[in-house]
Amino acid sequence: MSDFQQKLDAFGRLLTIMDELREQCPWDRKQTLESLRNLTIEETYELADAILDQDLKGIQEEIGDIMLHMVFYAKIADEKGAFDIGDALHAICDKLVSRHPHIYGDVVVADDEEVKRNWEQLKLKEGKKSLLAGVPSSLPAMVKAYRMQEKTKQVGFEWETTEQVWAKVEEELGELRDNIRDQAPQDKVEEEFGDVLFSLVNYARFIGVDPETALERVNRKFKSRFEYIETHAPRPLQDMSLDEMDGLWNEAKTLERR
Repeated sequence: MSDFQQKLDAFGRLLTIMDELREQCPWDRKQTLESLRNLTIEETYELADAILDQDLKGIQEEIGDIMLHMVFYAKIADEKGAFDIGDALHAICDKLVSRHPHIYGDVVVADDEEVKRNWEQLKLKEGKKSLLAGVPSSLPAMVKAYRMQEKTKQVGFEWETTEQVWAKVEEELGELRDNIRDQAPQDKVEEEFGDVLFSLVNYARFIGVDPETALERVNRKFKSRFEYIETHAPRPLQDMSLDEMDGLWNEAKTLERR
């Protein structure tokens, strides 16, 4: 049996099991598109965690979990007479062929950036009213900022140099400081703080850093070091000075380097 056939058989097995569970299992019968939504979000974050941990076994498991959810949604939609998994798969295949004219047509592209620009232009030709229409409203704010900047870049709405972007960061920091100094209303301070974050996301993009991943790595580092303080504190933390806790923090940093 070919490797391709084995993959098809595995997918067919999942479809069969989904049919059986939907018919026979009380929990699976009860599920709706809405009830699965939060579970799917959770599974997606578990995949993201496994990727950051470089846990290939965990990635395999989470891919399976997410694939189950996709099949589950399609099964419910099929029961409603809306579409089935085949319709969904053919739709994405058609979209991929349509948006890769440099592979399935006679368009010539120079690099991956041109591919992305063509992709966004093709989406507009398909009826999208805005470049930003495809950015989900419920995305985490930092990820959303990055995606919007990436998309508007495709039509030239972009700084030319990294230095210009950093100058914008400094400008926004100055405006934030001025508003805090002048005791501006809290909503104005919040707005200026948001401008600083947005400009920093843009700078991260220019220097090739994924800001969401960078912040999550710092979150994990902070958690690990603070837990070291908790574990090695000679007495309750509230009875320790900041200098004492900072000493344990530095011990944790030293151990990380080793």
